Amino acid sequence: MDNGIVLPPGEDGVPTDLGHCYDRVPRLLGAGVPSIAQRTLSRRQVLRGGLALAAGVAVLGPRRVLADALQERTRWAFLSDTHIDSDPDDRYRGFRPYRNLQEVTGQIGYDLPDGLVITGDLARLKGQTAAYQNLKTLLGPVIEKRPTYLGLGNHDMREHFLQIFADRADAPEAVENKHVTAANAGPVRLVVLDTLFHVNRLAGLLGWRQLAWLETFLQRCDDRPTILFLHHTPRTGLLDSSELFDIVGRTGKVKAVVYGHSHVCGFSQYQGVHLINLPATGYNLQGGEPVGWVEAKLTGRDGEFILHCVGGSTDLDGRTTKLRWRA
Repeated sequence: MDNGIVLPPGEDGVPTDLGHCYDRVPRLLGAGVPSIAQRTLSRRQVLRGGLALAAGVAVLGPRRVLADALQERTRWAFLSDTHIDSDPDDRYRGFRPYRNLQEVTGQIGYDLPDGLVITGDLARLKGQTAAYQNLKTLLGPVIEKRPTYLGLGNHDMREHFLQIFADRADAPEAVENKHVTAANAGPVRLVVLDTLFHVNRLAGLLGWRQLAWLETFLQRCDDRPTILFLHHTPRTGLLDSSELFDIVGRTGKVKAVVYGHSHVCGFSQYQGVHLINLPATGYNLQGGEPVGWVEAKLTGRDGEFILHCVGGSTDLDGRTTKLRWRA
C-alpha cells in the first residue's frame, strides 16, 4: 500500500493490524482495494475453493419453490449487539445489557416465534467465557423450544463461544475458522455468516474461504428467497463488502442482508437488496436510537419488520416496516 503505513499480511492476506487503522479505512481502501481484493478473492479461487468447501452441500429435491410455498409465513426474532458481560450487573452508558436481554427473552417467550437470530457482538469487549455462559442462561428458555442461530462480531472470541455453545460447533456448512450456519425456515432461507476479524477491533472480514463457500452454496441451493445475516455494516465496516455484493449480484436469490454493529436502527437498499440495520439490544451509542429487537414476519414475497423497544428512544416502539423482495 502506497500510503505511508506498513502493515504485515495476516490471515486471508489482509494486513493484521488493519483494525488499529479503522478510522483511516476509507483512505486505506481507496488506495489499496485492488491488492486486497486480489489477495482476498478471485473468480478462480471462488470456483475452485468453493466447490471444495461446499462439496458437502447436497441438492436434494426440486431447485424451484412452488408458488404456494411462497405464500407461507414464518415469524422470527432478530437481535444484535447484546453485549453480555461476565458480570450480570455490568452497566454501560446507563444501560444494563443483561437486564435488557432478560426483558427481551421474556417478551419473545410470551409469544414464541419460529426461531431466533442474533447477528453478533454477543459479548462485551473481548468475549470472556463467563459472558457466553451468562448468554446461554438468558437464552435457555428459547433455545430449548426454538432454533437459535448466533453470529459473531468484533467483540466476540470464537474459541470461548464454541466452548459454551459446543452443540453449534459442527454445523454441516462449517468453513475453516469461521462459524457459519444455513437453515431453511419455511418460505425463506437464513444464512448466518461470520465477520469476526480481530477481537475488540472495529473492522470485519468474511475472507475468501467463506465467500467461496457462499457463492457455491447459492449456486446449488433452490430459489427460495435467502436472507444473509452478518455483524458488520456492509460497505463501511466490512472490508470485503465489494466481493460480497459481487456474489450477491450474480444471483437473485439474496433478498436482504441483516446486520448490526452500528447500534443504529434503519432500512435502506443497495443494488436492489434490502439492508436491514438492527437496533442494539445491549445499549445505544446515540440518545435518539432505540434499544431492543425486531420481530420479522417473512414470506417468499416480502417481509414485515416490527420494532420492539426496551430502552433508549422508544418513540418508534411498534413501528412496522414492510419490504417487498426483489424479483
